[in-house]
Amino acid sequence: VQLVESGGGSVQPGGSLTLSCAASGFTFHDYSIAWFRQAPGKEREGISSLGHDGTPYYKDTMKDRLTISIDPDKITVYLRMNNLQPADTAVYYCAAIRRYALFWYSVKSYDHWGQGTQVTVSS
Repeated sequence: VQLVESGGGSVQPGGSLTLSCAASGFTFHDYSIAWFRQAPGKEREGISSLGHDGTPYYKDTMKDRLTISIDPDKITVYLRMNNLQPADTAVYYCAAIRRYALFWYSVKSYDHWGQGTQVTVSS
């Protein structure tokens, strides 16, 4: 089981990015998938998840700026992020677990992780 993130990069404040998390060697069928981020000196935090039943979850303070989705073949999960600000600068990780994530926003709920992709927001 391998997760591969892509789509990070540098963007100006107010810009948008779409991150991708690709499953390698399996599909996301019957998995819960989440996006986390970790800024320097801060703990890793959950920002969005897609439950195994397709239910989306978002961090309350970001829900107006995020959209999580999955391709029909259930191989790639996307996270669209709008109106990015310098505070969004972090390494973004995707994570997955078969079936349920007890608490979608908790790192302890997932047993598969990608390597991370850097998002930098600055003018």
